[in-house]
Amino acid sequence: MSNWKTLNVNYVYKTAFGNLRKDTCELPDGQIIEDYYVNEYVDWVNAIVLTKEKQIVLVKQYRYAAQDFFLEIPAGKPEGNEVYENAILREVREETGFISEQPPILLGEFYVNPATQTNKVVSFLIVDAYKAFDQELDPTEFIDVHLVDLNDMETMLVTGEINQLFTVSAYYMSKSLLTK
Repeated sequence: MSNWKTLNVNYVYKTAFGNLRKDTCELPDGQIIEDYYVNEYVDWVNAIVLTKEKQIVLVKQYRYAAQDFFLEIPAGKPEGNEVYENAILREVREETGFISEQPPILLGEFYVNPATQTNKVVSFLIVDAYKAFDQELDPTEFIDVHLVDLNDMETMLVTGEINQLFTVSAYYMSKSLLTK
């Protein structure tokens, strides 16, 4: 098996949120794809945040593309050269006001959609969290904080009350660590 060859790259647009480019690619058998679109996004971080009282900290916010509200785990993107661990601690503090004396536990790094996107999500587990601050939201963020009993989380996933993919996957990745 061989790599595809990039013959040409043209940016459709570039924004602070992400870029869209249209590549011309040559497949290993010589076929040419004239318009292969790639979304360039930065990596992001998210975390299952478990309080000392065994509650999971979730955020509820409106997601414009889906035209609905979603219960999710705290998430965001690193700023500047910020390392992933510092980025998730900052995001959790800003979005929820929760902090922990324990370092975040890396659950894994996963490409979001390697067929058409360049970014990955880096998932963590944060334990023994407690509320120490008020929210410090960006001007475009409108976030409600919800505490969900650890024992209720799986039911909420199965019934579809929580239906955001990265929340579901991070929960199941952390499940064996949550019960310790």
